[in-house]
Amino acid sequence: MKFSIGGSLKLAFRPWVEGIENIPAEGPAILASNHLSFSDSFFLPAVLDRKVTFIAKSEYFTSPGVKGKLTAAFFKGVGQLPVDRSGGRGAGEAAIKSGIEVLERGELFGIYPEGTRSPDGRLYRGKPGGLARVALATGAPVIPVAMIDTEKVQPPGKIVPKMIRPGIRIGKPLDFTRYQGMEGDRFILRSVTDEVMYEIMKLSGQEYVDIYATAAKRQIADAAKAEAAQVEAQKKAEAERAKKAAAE
Repeated sequence: MKFSIGGSLKLAFRPWVEGIENIPAEGPAILASNHLSFSDSFFLPAVLDRKVTFIAKSEYFTSPGVKGKLTAAFFKGVGQLPVDRSGGRGAGEAAIKSGIEVLERGELFGIYPEGTRSPDGRLYRGKPGGLARVALATGAPVIPVAMIDTEKVQPPGKIVPKMIRPGIRIGKPLDFTRYQGMEGDRFILRSVTDEVMYEIMKLSGQEYVDIYATAAKRQIADAAKAEAAQVEAQKKAEAERAKKAAAE
């Protein structure tokens, strides 16, 4: 990442960074970030001296064609971990195991607690399984991170980025070692996750929505379908009226 596009990203977009002193010079830590854009996983590692390993959806490694092969080669080259998100609990366990292995090597592990990109720029409820369980299993500190304006650099569905200066705010490490050994308690997992999300909200200034982003995406998709159906019904009604008027 740093040798391929990291320098170019910093030169072209000049991302500003606050709180970089909160990243430890060595040793394991979890970087828990909001997720606004595909480019989040590029800007954050680019501004850090240390390597950050993120979990990446397996589609990035298995897509067909030349573009798919190039994408897979890039993600493998920068050390990202493929995880199949369609496998339910098994996929979640694989992600947790991968995160623990990264931290046991004394490295930085990056995770998006929302589980997917925000559909509208707001901050959504964090999923308690991955972040909290990895934190409690390893005792690694959790460092909240806020990506700022990255959705404006590369809006969803857009390939060519806009030349907008994004920002990154890095909060103080959160210590959850008081809960170690309690990763089987769902109330503890929810409490840890909510505490991290609250810190991300303070750093990002985003409006918080207490539902999962995946549910919000379904609601948006359903609303779009309903609107499209209504427009289609109106067109048919107008066509019928026009046809009737012509017949008269």
